[in-house]
Amino acid sequence: MDDVFRALADPSRRRLLDELNARNGQTLRELCAVLEMARQSVSKHLAVLEAANLVTTVRRGREKLHYLNAEPINAIADRWITRYDRRRARLFADLKTALEQQTMSDTDFVYTIYIRTTPERLWRALTEPEFTRQYWGLHHETDWQPGSPMTWKMGDVTMAGAGQKVVEHEPYKRLSYTWHTITPEFARAVELSAEDEAATSAEPLSTVTFELEPDGDQVKLTVIHTGFEPGSRIRAMVSEGWVKLLSDLKSVTETTEALQDA
Repeated sequence: MDDVFRALADPSRRRLLDELNARNGQTLRELCAVLEMARQSVSKHLAVLEAANLVTTVRRGREKLHYLNAEPINAIADRWITRYDRRRARLFADLKTALEQQTMSDTDFVYTIYIRTTPERLWRALTEPEFTRQYWGLHHETDWQPGSPMTWKMGDVTMAGAGQKVVEHEPYKRLSYTWHTITPEFARAVELSAEDEAATSAEPLSTVTFELEPDGDQVKLTVIHTGFEPGSRIRAMVSEGWVKLLSDLKSVTETTEALQDA
């Protein structure tokens, strides 16, 4: 948290976060134009913010896009704000909600979290049914080869459909697959309204990517969920769900005995 507070102490870095809060996923060139600062100065400020995990970068072809990351702010809230009366802390709770739900772009969701484990153990937590059931309540049936179909199983509910497949599979580094089809039985299981079921089932499939990067005794996990149309209802649903899901993944990975054994 020392890195977070040091990063936030500089007004130029706070302004960079404000710009990303207003429009996430900007390039270095775009940020330089808005701040009217030299490229080298902006790069140094972004490096400090990225080191504090307040900014996450994603490569798109030749461009590097910068996204505001809410996880450190959430950690601060969990450590201190929950100790006070909720009515007196309402302003900060509203800030936490805003960072979780509104700072991402309309068509992307990007979130970074650090988990105290190894890439191999985190990979198991992301792919093996024994562990996905613990924090997600579902599992995937697939051979995990790129191009192979995937079936999502949530208890007795099956989610399968055309285009639901593995996109990338690079063990311990990168995993990517298309987000599941909204089937009628899934809609009933999660109690979607008829309006939401019609709207979400008509949306094209999106793609989620997990990037794993070792960092000392931790793993930096970045989740990139893309391919949403502007105004996507699924995008609004998953943006809130991902924050909780990744928190549960962190807890399961760091505490489950089977994932702590060498």
